[in-house]
Parts: sequence; structure tokens; C-alpha cells
Amino acid sequence: MTVAPTQGRASVDPYADAAPAPAIRFLYGLNPLAKFLAPLPAMLVLVFVRDVATPLAFVVVAYAVVLVGVRFSARLAGILFLAVPAAVLAIGLGFSLWTDAARVDESAVAWQIGGWTMYTGALLIGFATALRLAAILSLALIAGLSTTGPDLVRAMVQQLRVPYRIGYTALAAFRFVPRFGHELDVIRQAHRVRGAHGGRGPFSAIARWTGYVVPLLAGAIRHAERVALAMDARAFGAHPDRTERHLVPWRARDTVFVVALWVVSAAVFWVFFPWGLA
Repeated sequence: MTVAPTQGRASVDPYADAAPAPAIRFLYGLNPLAKFLAPLPAMLVLVFVRDVATPLAFVVVAYAVVLVGVRFSARLAGILFLAVPAAVLAIGLGFSLWTDAARVDESAVAWQIGGWTMYTGALLIGFATALRLAAILSLALIAGLSTTGPDLVRAMVQQLRVPYRIGYTALAAFRFVPRFGHELDVIRQAHRVRGAHGGRGPFSAIARWTGYVVPLLAGAIRHAERVALAMDARAFGAHPDRTERHLVPWRARDTVFVVALWVVSAAVFWVFFPWGLA
């Protein structure tokens, strides 16, 4: 039996081999550290911003990057166009109600109910705070919607020189989450087959979920033992470094993305200059 030669082609770059998304969805092809580093300065500076226009501009920038760079789905639409605006409305009204009226009583009256008055100054403070939080969240979505935990860990080990003993331990922890979900699904199906659903109502639900704890804990211990044995069999921790199976390189396009978003962020702060005198 003859094996065809590979002509020296090594599959070391998962981004080069697998391209499930169109080329325009560029965020999936960037280094995870670039997607965290690019919006980080703006997120830090937004903490000290107090106006409405600056965070609103960053929300627009973040939405534009996400909508262009990530696959559009019903989940993404729900986050961007339902969850975030609803959170801004709720937080903005909440902070407006908590604002001390004595600090804004010189502003115009928005509405008045009996002896209680809502001032426009309170609304500005409340919605400035809500939009600031929304801007930070929207910028965080640039990395959160297009980055997986394993790729982030690999990038930290390869670019930031995080010790692999720490990085790949975190990677093993990431793998536990879907495993627990699968174990819980199997346990629930086994209980249904045995008729141990426990009836209906809140107390039955509590008893039913309590019955999942022991088998789920037992499955977690078994899985942890298997992972520990597999890591020992591969001499995990025996040497100061290890050969990487999957490389997550830092390319020129990662540098371009970081610098471009930094320039856009600086331009937004320059145009609106939220620290100017009133």
C-alpha cells in the first residue's frame, strides 16, 4: 500500500486550513490577543467619561466591527438589538431615579408626578452611565463573539509566554464545561426513563435538581481522573516547554487591526473630547 506524500505541508495553522466563514468575516482569522488588545485602551478610558456622545460613538464603532466581522445570526441580533438597548433603557432610568435631585434641580423639568420631579439633568447622568456600560460591553463583544477559549489559551502561551502548566490547565478547565452539560443531559434522560421526574411544581423541581447533584459529581470526578491520567501519560509538567500542536500566529493583519482601532478610538476621543470645560 502506497501512501501519498504530503510534500512537506504541515497543518500548523488552524486558520489557514479551516475557513468556514466568508473572507469578510475577518474577526475569526485574527489572533485572539489582537481582538482583546485593540479595544482595551478605549474600554479603560471610557470608565472616566461622563458625557453621552462619546460612549454612543463607541457603541456605533463596536457594532460596525461586529456586524462586519462576525457571522450574523438570530442570537447576535438578539444581543445587539434587543438585550443591549433594553439594558441601556433599564439602567438609564434606574440611575436617573437614584440621582440626587438637589444636584440637578437647575436643569429643565422632564416630567412631574405630584410632588416628585424628574429633571433632564438626572436623565443625562443616568443614560450617560448606561451608555458608558453599553460601550464597554459592545467593545468586549468584538473578542467575545469571535474567540474560543482554547485559542485564547494557546495565544497566551505562545505570544505572552504564559507557562504552559498554567495555560493548558486552564484549557482542560474549558473542556470541562461542555462535558458537564453532556453529563447533565444524560442524567436527566436516565431519570425520565426511570420515571423519576418527581412531579410538577417548584418543590418538585428543587428535589429533581437535587437528585442530579450526586451523579453529576461522580461523573465529574471520573472525568477529572481520566484527564489527570492522560496528562501524566504525556509527561505534562516534566519539561519547561512543550511542542505546540496548533499554532496561533501573530500576523501583520493583527497589527493592522490593533493600530486601526487605536487610531479610531483616539479620533473619537479627540472629536468629542469629553473632558472639555462645560
